[in-house]
Amino acid sequence: MPIKKSAVKAMNRSQTLAKRNYDFKLRMKMAMKKFLKGVEAKEALTVEDLANVYKAIDKAAKVIKKRNASRKKSRISKAFDTLKK
Repeated sequence: MPIKKSAVKAMNRSQTLAKRNYDFKLRMKMAMKKFLKGVEAKEALTVEDLANVYKAIDKAAKVIKKRNASRKKSRISKAFDTLKK
């Protein structure tokens, strides 16, 4: 356990940020999984559904690397395009 007051505050801040980062990642993963299951089931997904997944990925881009987020968006977009064909 930290002894100094500033170390206690830093620990609390670290835990808060770790929880927030975990939430961003979890929401992104859940949104992607739900969207891809919809694509596999050939449900009628709309552009708004795609936008919601993009939004979740963009928010998680604060935590994950930028290129990782870009790659995920690209793969989601490709999956969405297969529905149109």
